[in-house]
Amino acid sequence: MAITPAAAKAAKPPKEKIDAGVLKVALILVFGAVASQLDSTMVNVALDQLAFDLHSTVSAIQWVVTGYVLTMGLAVPISGWAIQRYGGKKVYLFSLAIFLVSSVLCALAWNTGSLIGFRLLQGVGAGLLIPTMQNVLVQSAGGRQLGRLIAIISIPALIGPILGPVIGGLLIDNLDWRWIFYVNIPIMLVAIWLSWRHIPSDASVHSKPKLDVIGLLLLSPAFAALIYGIAEVSTYGGPNDLKVILPLAGGVILMAAYVVYALRMRRSPLLDLRLFRSRHFLASNVTLFLTGMVMNGAMLLLPLYYQQVRGESVLYTGLLLIPQGLGMLATRSWIGGLADRMGSRNIVLLSLAATAIGTIPFAFSGTETNHVVLGIAQFLRGAALNGIFIPIMVSAYEGLDKQQIPHASVSTRIFQTVGGAFGSAILATVIDRQVRGSGVHDMNAVVDAYQAAFWWSIGFTVLAVIPAFLLSKGKK
Repeated sequence: MAITPAAAKAAKPPKEKIDAGVLKVALILVFGAVASQLDSTMVNVALDQLAFDLHSTVSAIQWVVTGYVLTMGLAVPISGWAIQRYGGKKVYLFSLAIFLVSSVLCALAWNTGSLIGFRLLQGVGAGLLIPTMQNVLVQSAGGRQLGRLIAIISIPALIGPILGPVIGGLLIDNLDWRWIFYVNIPIMLVAIWLSWRHIPSDASVHSKPKLDVIGLLLLSPAFAALIYGIAEVSTYGGPNDLKVILPLAGGVILMAAYVVYALRMRRSPLLDLRLFRSRHFLASNVTLFLTGMVMNGAMLLLPLYYQQVRGESVLYTGLLLIPQGLGMLATRSWIGGLADRMGSRNIVLLSLAATAIGTIPFAFSGTETNHVVLGIAQFLRGAALNGIFIPIMVSAYEGLDKQQIPHASVSTRIFQTVGGAFGSAILATVIDRQVRGSGVHDMNAVVDAYQAAFWWSIGFTVLAVIPAFLLSKGKK
């Protein structure tokens, strides 16, 4: 007996919908993370204005960014223990409160020193916020529909670098740099109220783990030292200066010491390294590191290309970056659902190929390259970035139990952040050395430097293919 198309359609199981309560939690988490993601990029475009208004130097005011990243790195490892000890909701509310208070203080800063100090506090809030957000979502979802949910909470991280320069440019041109921090206040107040009212409280845990002090003293400084050393690579034009070598060496030594310590511990360490016995988890973190180089490196290159090669203003540069954000939004929803149905490997491999193709026009671009061509390339890159990040995160959480989720959130955050910093530092160094090596400081040398940096970015993309082959495949 033949089966009619109507009967086959009726026999097909309906697409599973996201639970309304879980979806509400995801949207609240997104709202809470918006300010921290936009704030970073807005501050980056305001550095020159900050140096002028506070009568400071660019080298000193740079610590407004560097200090923020360092304390964020120090706070990330402790988030896993805090979640297990106090529950995800309480830690998330605490991180929002810290970010709110520090934003008020930053807006009221009276000199460079006070602004740097308040940004250090703001970094603590941001360092707790992102891994806690991931943890609350995964536990609320019970491991189901992770692809579509991660697609939702990844919105701030994906569009922040696109909208941040536009909003920051508008605020600086029309108001004052302090408004970069003032705009956080109403967002944080609403986020705190929504989170307190609607995010479910964690089930009471009878065995609350003690803080792994030794692990904290090893892992947090290791993470911060690596981030600082990597950031200094671009400042000193390479890894040969002692101010680069010492923090990098210190970070590697501390990280190695933590690995030995954590593997010998009987009770739960600050970050459980036994998770890396899982092939999927190991492959997910290595791929996150390499794709962090691809994504964050491009976020550095694209605005600088438009400003230094094409001579565009900060505001117009932000507008020219919109196609990449539109590409991200175009694929965000269905990529998440696809990852839930067919696994991560093939999606990531195809997305890496699309990212490389979308970067090639920039590797040949100069001062007169058609904006439409570059816009289409950006749209393709943006569409492909979702196919990299979302499936990798789904693969990282595959098969974990509730106690392992905080550790996974910390690990993925560390690998992504270090990879992003590493990629940005390498590409900035490539540009600097290429310009210096040419011996002629004209526009042709600058164009050649950016073309070389984009080829390096393509190389990172190709390299990420190797661990991507080890990601999960098939329906979970």
